[in-house]
Amino acid sequence: MAERLLDVKGLKTYFFTDEGVVRAVDGVDLYINKGETLGVVGESGSGKSVTALSIMRLIPTPPGRIVEGTITYSGKSLLDLPPAKMRKIRGKEISMIFQEPMTSLNPVFTVGEQIAEAIRLHEGLGRRDAMDKTVEMLKIVHMANAERRVKEYPHQLSGGMRQRVMIAMALSCSPNLLIADEPTTALDVTIQAQILELLNELKAKLGMAILLITHDMGVIAETAQRVDVMYGAQVVEEAAVTELFKEPLHPYTQGLLRSIPRIDLAATKKQKLEAIPGTVPTLRGDIKPGCRFAPRCPFVMQDSGWPSSLPQRWLGDSNSRSGRGRSARIIRGCSSTPTPGRP
Repeated sequence: MAERLLDVKGLKTYFFTDEGVVRAVDGVDLYINKGETLGVVGESGSGKSVTALSIMRLIPTPPGRIVEGTITYSGKSLLDLPPAKMRKIRGKEISMIFQEPMTSLNPVFTVGEQIAEAIRLHEGLGRRDAMDKTVEMLKIVHMANAERRVKEYPHQLSGGMRQRVMIAMALSCSPNLLIADEPTTALDVTIQAQILELLNELKAKLGMAILLITHDMGVIAETAQRVDVMYGAQVVEEAAVTELFKEPLHPYTQGLLRSIPRIDLAATKKQKLEAIPGTVPTLRGDIKPGCRFAPRCPFVMQDSGWPSSLPQRWLGDSNSRSGRGRSARIIRGCSSTPTPGRP
């Protein structure tokens, strides 16, 4: 049985604003085993990034606050750790690649100084040794002319190079868990493929687990072993990647997959891409009980909506009573499982 590295249960992170309480994360359950890649997918505003920031305990307070739930890493409760001990874990044992490298890197320091800072803090190396390791890390992420690049500023690098710098910084202390928050956003297709290939290569070399956050189902198919689909600040479906693509159960997951262009059908069948009508819920103020996807769902029962008495259910084989075995599936909010592709 795979060893559990991270276990998040009932996580709720709210933002208390002048306009009301925003339930950015509202009861998220997820787990990651050692050496595994877990993909978290969903539209913008579904709570993916706030979940990651909650795990890192980087929620800005005020206005944000983790109000409920547990985050267990290697048997330790991260929410109970004092700030000093959390700082020792953050960046060393759990690292994060943030969404936009140009805004995450400090423009007034060279990229070498920024990577070396984390190495000096967590590894206790001197300035020269830390810079030597910085050059080594840039070579590991296939940065050409690493000795010269460490002396350059973020604005002197291309988008792909800046992303490689962020990856080198996150991996500089050999973390057990890497959280990659949309690491291929704003990169062209060729550079995206290189970054994904690099993450897979480094994962195999370092033996780390990856929490990969994205809105791109193609990225999930290429890199992850399991996937959590998020909608309305909750995980609405969880499955192995092969099972999810073969037979998506939640209507939202089905809608995401139908919105992907199909090259194999383009030559023989002309049709418009399907779109999911409506927008994601704001999650501010009172929220109606039941499935949060109901206002946009083609399967919704207009008279009664989705019953709130069935918030989630586990689907697994007879040998997986816990619901988290190899064939386990989770689907939240639906009182019955719609047949994929059928109304």
